[in-house]
Amino acid sequence: MTSADDGAPLLRVRGVRKAFGDNVVLDGIDLDVRAHQVIALIGASGSGKSTLLRTINLLEEVDDGDIWLDGQDICDPRVDANAVRARMGMVFQSYNLFGHLRVLENVALAQRLVHKVARPEAEAKALAMLERVGLADKARSFPDELSGGQQQRVAIARALVSSPRLLLLDEVTSALDPELVGEVLDLLTELRGEGFTMLIATHEMAFARDVADEVCFLHHGRIHEQGPAAQVLTEPREARTREFLRRMLPR
Repeated sequence: MTSADDGAPLLRVRGVRKAFGDNVVLDGIDLDVRAHQVIALIGASGSGKSTLLRTINLLEEVDDGDIWLDGQDICDPRVDANAVRARMGMVFQSYNLFGHLRVLENVALAQRLVHKVARPEAEAKALAMLERVGLADKARSFPDELSGGQQQRVAIARALVSSPRLLLLDEVTSALDPELVGEVLDLLTELRGEGFTMLIATHEMAFARDVADEVCFLHHGRIHEQGPAAQVLTEPREARTREFLRRMLPR
């Protein structure tokens, strides 16, 4: 088995297709993500960004194509999906925190249930990660006692506590009030500086330009343009990309 440490892509997606009934959501996606790289997925709602992330995290089964993580074919039906997910962290736009659990328990839960870490060690690691995202003082709070931005930072801490090889982020600022977006984007910028490998579906074009190494523009389930962030977002080659950016970027 090859790995990203050998120079191969950490994540390799080839020919991935996914349809829901007659609606083809992913139509032959090819994508490589290398270790320590940040790739932003942009495109209109329904373009396939979220579904692509969900297929990579094995929350949706692909109809055709292959996905490799660290050289392992994770679409093989014999693969333990939970073991694969344990090597990735996924953050959703709706936080998905357990309202009946305190913040510390939310962050420690996967460590205890999936990784079989003893409660004291799991909670120590969770507290250290909450400190990392600036929320150690909220460890004993319940999610509904936090702002939306704080809840999303807790969700990111939960994804990071297992030291994932790959971090998947699905429109993590779309449910936030505008004044709370910045604190989450600042955290992701810090994670980029620390070398985390991230695949980010986002509608924040300025963030994609400043943080991503590459940008992929999805349209009707296909990658229509991919390249360095500055090039795609300021000098796009494809007409569909230019049309999308005209709607998204301030004049």
